[in-house]
Amino acid sequence: MQLLTAHPAHRLHSQLNYAELRKKYAVADREPITIHTEDAARFGIANGDLVRVWNKRGQILTGAVVTDGIKKGVVCVHEGAWPDLENGLCKNGSANVLTADIPSSQLANACAGNSALVYIEKYTGNAPKLTAFDQPAVQA
Repeated sequence: MQLLTAHPAHRLHSQLNYAELRKKYAVADREPITIHTEDAARFGIANGDLVRVWNKRGQILTGAVVTDGIKKGVVCVHEGAWPDLENGLCKNGSANVLTADIPSSQLANACAGNSALVYIEKYTGNAPKLTAFDQPAVQA
């Protein structure tokens, strides 16, 4: 599958990923992944299911949004989710885990992200607890 990492309409990059607004767009308490209806059916994925997305760079856990509003063979996970890694899995669905960190040029030295090839599957295990938004322990 082709992964797009578009800018979200509901936050500015990673800003507000922790805010109350998150309750309006999160799916199964994860970053949403948009999947075409036919692709979702092929993988046994329904709206609201947890979806594991992976490639050779890493793996993330997302919540399914099934629609005809995306091209077949393409999935979209918005950029900006806070990383929340546990045993090699980003529990919060940070698309950066899946994209290359090679700069676009020596002049700009900007990221060349926005797309990557990935695999998807319905996640059948117990959903791991998110910890990205937990306050750090303070020692006196």
